[in-house]
Amino acid sequence: MKQWYESFFENYAHKYDKESFVQGTLGECDFIEAEAGKDKSIKILDIGCGTGRHSIELAKRGYNVTGIDLSSSQLVRAREKAKEAGVAIDFQTQDARNLTFDNEFDLVIMLCEGGFSLMETDEMNFEILKNASKALKNKGKFIFTTLNGLFPLFNSVKEFYESSVKEGNSECKNCSFDLMTFRDHNTVTFEDDAGNKKELKCNERYYVPSEITWLLKSLGFTKIDIFGSKLGAYSRNDKLTTGDFEMLVVAEK
Repeated sequence: MKQWYESFFENYAHKYDKESFVQGTLGECDFIEAEAGKDKSIKILDIGCGTGRHSIELAKRGYNVTGIDLSSSQLVRAREKAKEAGVAIDFQTQDARNLTFDNEFDLVIMLCEGGFSLMETDEMNFEILKNASKALKNKGKFIFTTLNGLFPLFNSVKEFYESSVKEGNSECKNCSFDLMTFRDHNTVTFEDDAGNKKELKCNERYYVPSEITWLLKSLGFTKIDIFGSKLGAYSRNDKLTTGDFEMLVVAEK
């Protein structure tokens, strides 16, 4: 049986690119470039690359990028967009829980819940972090975003989703946050690229900063910085607060 995240991305590439939460690509890539020291000789891995928005923008700026995603239909769109942009990117259908890379990349990015935190068990989510770590060279850097577990303790996830709904975008309803597991269970309704209306029962894992720090330390990361994650405006000056729906993590080996 397919998991919700597999069904969601089956035929949802063009509509996905119109979602409000994917409109911050340029600013996010500015941050990635700064973190990479604008070194064009590095190799970058984009985990959960989706339709390739970060991969393509970084390739346009002269970087060598490999993008992986579980959804072959998202990657079809990513390849189309890369061709339109005139850039060469190695897009591969891979499961982030079973990556084949070992000590190959200088920088790994995993943005906008690119796999991590969507998995149905904590063990599976940890496998994704483990594989990202394994893909990195010694002294490599790992940049990712994840759902901030402090947010639902002080705010309503339901109200957050309601406030960010735009016409034509997916909509989350029936949110129910479980304090024991830090998982939000909700129902997402959306219309796919063929105009079919769909409804899926989803659940996503929220993480608190101390958990992320401990998990990354256990994988050999020695420098771990966690910030607030602002759409299209990642910054080291953004101290994480309870009002941040996502957190931005920058970890170094």
